[in-house]
Amino acid sequence: MDESLAILLRGSEEVLLERDLVEKLQNGKPLRIKAGFDPTAPDLHLGHTVLINKLRQFQELGHQVLFLIGDFTGMIGDPTGKNVTRKVLTREEVQVNAQTYQEQFFKILDPEKTKVCFNSTWMDEMSAADLVQLAAKHTVARMLERNDFEKRFQAQQPIAIHEFLYPLVQGYDSVAMQADVELGGTDQKFNMLVGRQLQAAYGQRPQVVLTMPILEGLDGVEKMSKSLNNYVAINDSPREMFGKLMSISDELMWRYLPLLSFKPIAEIDRWRKEVEQGANPRDVKVRLALEVVERFHSRTAATQAEADFVAQFKKGAIPKDIPHRTLSVPGEGLPIANVLKEVKLTVSTSEGYRMIKQGAVRMDGERLSDRTLLLQAGTECVIQVGKRRFAKVSIINAS
Repeated sequence: MDESLAILLRGSEEVLLERDLVEKLQNGKPLRIKAGFDPTAPDLHLGHTVLINKLRQFQELGHQVLFLIGDFTGMIGDPTGKNVTRKVLTREEVQVNAQTYQEQFFKILDPEKTKVCFNSTWMDEMSAADLVQLAAKHTVARMLERNDFEKRFQAQQPIAIHEFLYPLVQGYDSVAMQADVELGGTDQKFNMLVGRQLQAAYGQRPQVVLTMPILEGLDGVEKMSKSLNNYVAINDSPREMFGKLMSISDELMWRYLPLLSFKPIAEIDRWRKEVEQGANPRDVKVRLALEVVERFHSRTAATQAEADFVAQFKKGAIPKDIPHRTLSVPGEGLPIANVLKEVKLTVSTSEGYRMIKQGAVRMDGERLSDRTLLLQAGTECVIQVGKRRFAKVSIINAS
């Protein structure tokens, strides 16, 4: 029991209630472990795998994983952490994303021990009267206890009625699935507690809520997010995935290891002690990068990614598979910061100017310092931003 608890609570933020989890484990029956993902975007990233890794640990201890794809809730849009009403997705958009999710999470989970569920299965059968009865089991006062709802209410910002439905439907999912344990990020605590309350209201034993920390992105500051361009996607190429992980700070590395690595905590603690005694933290980062790339690709791909990384950054080699971008520019040319944005080396022109100021932009190997540079038609060059971002750029006349 102690060993199982140590594995299951590894890296977790909070468990409600631990004594309930112990009692459920002591019964000796496989538990039903729920985790839900709304397919609101096509790609999963390493931030999502913090939960999926924990599901794998439950599987290895003999429990059944219920991987819930929120194709119904995905159309509502989770209001958690949002200060404005989210855009409602169409069923077609959600279904396309849901298909890609299934292809990605089985790179970690055992398909034989995983039941994939869609909450449209029971929600599509719910009548308007059923939904009213469900809504009657919760109060507006409880909803406004949510930090994001409370802030928006106090600021007199709109809260759409359908947003109140999201926690109710997520909670009802636990009823429909008869979940024993639900996993989620710390930002999902309120929604999962609604699940406990609704299970009790429907005569079920309330689920245990296990929250996991939100993984910071490559910048070490903001939540990992595609919109912030600080993410590592599960579908990234081996070279890109390896390079991104090698770019994180030494401090962030110790944050990533217990959440992304399957190595025993005792082994990670030994690595930390070796670094404190003078070992190079880069060697530990290489171990993490190799493990993650192998998990989503193969050992051969991981080894080759490391070799490419060494060749690129130790010997100054330019990668062979860099994208080729062609830009049409007006007669007077296009400012370099705009070029960086258009060829997707930066997410904005302001970031482009900032990277030039920091000396992080090179053209054909030469460091750029002129923020006013205009690239004219006929220019052919290789542009590099930072250590990992490259593009071969061809400039043609817009006319």
